[in-house]
Amino acid sequence: MDGRDGRDGRDGRDGDGTERSARRDDAVRAAVEQGLLGPGTPIVGLLDITGIREAAAELRAAFDAVTAPGTPVLHAFAVKATPLVPVLRLLHTEGIGAEVASPGELALARAAGVPPNRTVLDSPAKTPAELREALALGIAVNADNPQELDRIDALMRSATSRSPLGIRVNPQVGGGSIEATSTATATSKFGVALRDEGAHEWVVRAYADRPWLTRLHAHTGSQGIPLSLMVQGVAETYALAEEINRRLGRPQIDTLDIGGGLPVNFGSDDTTPTYAQYARLLSEAVPGLFDGRYGLVTEFGRSLLAKHGTVVARVEYAKSAGGRPVAITHAGVQVATRTVYAPGAWPLRIAAYDGKGRPKEGPAVVQDVAGPACFSGDLLAEGRALPLLEQGDHAAALDTGAYYFAHHYAYNSLARPGIYGFAPDGAGGIAFATVREPQSLDEIVAESGGAHTDSLTTLRAPDHR
Repeated sequence: MDGRDGRDGRDGRDGDGTERSARRDDAVRAAVEQGLLGPGTPIVGLLDITGIREAAAELRAAFDAVTAPGTPVLHAFAVKATPLVPVLRLLHTEGIGAEVASPGELALARAAGVPPNRTVLDSPAKTPAELREALALGIAVNADNPQELDRIDALMRSATSRSPLGIRVNPQVGGGSIEATSTATATSKFGVALRDEGAHEWVVRAYADRPWLTRLHAHTGSQGIPLSLMVQGVAETYALAEEINRRLGRPQIDTLDIGGGLPVNFGSDDTTPTYAQYARLLSEAVPGLFDGRYGLVTEFGRSLLAKHGTVVARVEYAKSAGGRPVAITHAGVQVATRTVYAPGAWPLRIAAYDGKGRPKEGPAVVQDVAGPACFSGDLLAEGRALPLLEQGDHAAALDTGAYYFAHHYAYNSLARPGIYGFAPDGAGGIAFATVREPQSLDEIVAESGGAHTDSLTTLRAPDHR
């Protein structure tokens, strides 16, 4: 796929990331100047509100361009990517719903004001209580497997529901370059595996026996998945819907949930691939998907937020080991767990800023950028060529708006950083809004059983003497 398509103004407002990079530089400097980042608060997460709004608009426009007028389309943000209530609220105001995969994620979406009819529940392990709540609220549910469908059967017999209901299938088209995020492999834990013996006919019978099953869902994409494979997964799901409706002699399936999973370019500021590229590929390969006979649901997450978040950490110490400079920062495994444990699959770009938050200049020096955790592998970047980071400088982990600062890993009881959205203040400066307060030490103690200090010392076995 030619990554240049998207820099010409047709597929995105800032395909090459120039404006976004400039906004980020302004925000880092302002965070230092306004005291959000400094010796007492050595790590923050920053969210580019302008970029998020633009990403939401680009998603809507990309599918509007290929979809028949009047087609119902719900773009539901995958809450797991950035589970923060103010983010969900912002996306809701930009016309984006919520795809949730746990009671916690549903609670976040409801707290953000996302209505039930713009919410989709997907999870491979829904409890009876979760299903009962979703059906009572009218939330769309995709059943993951036959046993879950049995549970829904029982609930539908005892009550009526406005919930759109469907089945998640796995077209088993294969995986991408990252095994852990490949959802359409032969042995994936998600959905009904269509190529397993008897599975295809079971799905057809399930719809024939249940006129209230009106949706079909598959999710093929994720980081490391090529667009061609994503398109193939959607094409096979569409073909199955066509077959089911034909064999039943009625248009029972009226909505296709094609999932999300558009990969993100972590190698530069470029936005590639774009939503417009993906939508065009789908329209060329599966034209019937967009002719108005089917409503559409998408579930994008990483691609909406990743490029619009930055984790910035103060360099506490600068040292040398084995002749290589090492910058010891406050961002490591607690905010970049995937990168630290699987750096080959999840590398991050690092930008160097000086003590005043200005982009650092100087010759590139090969160095390590390390985190604060007490194990040697806690590295944001190893052997990276950057302007030399010195004590009091700042290291910024870029493209971290999804699956990073909102997914804290409490190694060494390190505190969750504060997260702030930023936007121009209209007077040439930057305004910040709190998304999440930094975690306090008292909160760490409370989460670690502080209210039950003596519970184990007072526990005694019964005396049977």
